[in-house]
Parts: sequence; C-alpha cells; structure tokens
Amino acid sequence: MRTLVLAAVCIALLPGCGSKEPANAAPSKAEIQKAFAGSPPKLTALHNQGNQLLGGGKDAFHARLDQLRGYPVVVNSWGSWCAPCRGEFPVFQKVAVQQGKRVAFLGLDAQDNDGNAHKFLKQYPVTYPSYKDPDVKVSNSIHAGGFFPTTIFFDKNGKLVYAHPGPYKDAKDLIADIRRYAE
Repeated sequence: MRTLVLAAVCIALLPGCGSKEPANAAPSKAEIQKAFAGSPPKLTALHNQGNQLLGGGKDAFHARLDQLRGYPVVVNSWGSWCAPCRGEFPVFQKVAVQQGKRVAFLGLDAQDNDGNAHKFLKQYPVTYPSYKDPDVKVSNSIHAGGFFPTTIFFDKNGKLVYAHPGPYKDAKDLIADIRRYAE
C-alpha cells in the first residue's frame, strides 16, 4: 500500500521524483563555528545537537519548543523518502547557518525509519536536530502532517503563526518567510 501511495505522490509531483539529487550545501565546520560564535546558550544547545535524530515523541518536541521561547522557531517536517524534501534540504543547510544565531531551527523526520534518515542526514547534514516522527503525531500536533515537506513558523512567544506546505526552492524565499512570520 505504501508503495502505491508513494507512486501516486511521485506522479503528482513530477519531475521531482526520480530527478537528480540536489547539490549538498552543507557548510564546513570552520564556517559553522564562525557563524555560530557567540550564539545565545539556548541556541548553542540546539547547535550542539546538530544533525542528530532525537526521540521522545510529542512530549520531548513540545518541551524543546518551550525551552526555545524568546526565539523564533522554524520547524521543517521532512522524510528521506520525500523527493521535494530532499530538494529543499540545501536551502535549509544554508539558511540555518545564516540565521542560526537568532532563529532556532528544528526538523521533524516523519514516516521514516532510522536507517534511511541517518543515511540521508549523513549525505545532507544540517546544523540542528530532527525529532523522529514515524507516526506523524508530532507533525499533526503542530499542523504539519499530511503534506511533505511542510515548514511551520513560531514567533518568539511560541505561537504558531504560519504553515508553509511544499518545498522552498531557494534561500531568499525561506528568509523572507522568516522575516515575515517568525520575527
């Protein structure tokens, strides 16, 4: 059944499925250290978990959102199986470094398995952690379930202010939405 659903999604999103993988835009360790030097402690703690898959479900995810109060938060719901998600990852690789000293980024790895997710994150590392969301309960709790990718914006008070269904094709569009909705 999942194969049929994925095939239908690929047909609907052509040419996204089966197309060439995007170029990796991961910055070097030196670029990351320079960009995040002097980051506030809450964001430093987030950066220290960069590229990790975290468990804990809804409780752990919402506790992290609570810890990040005072900072805008951008949450990207993705899956390694999702061609549009893969396509937008280089955008998040760039923007999370550019904005990461004042904006918190989190990922939600939805409907995925750990092996594929780890392999994907090794290929496209990001400077923020992703929470495992195999049953989409976390995504649904923030209105990000059902369409992949979806990016959710929280303001510095923790209020959900915008949901962007679909991929970001370039950094300027994501940065514009951060400025519009998260700051």
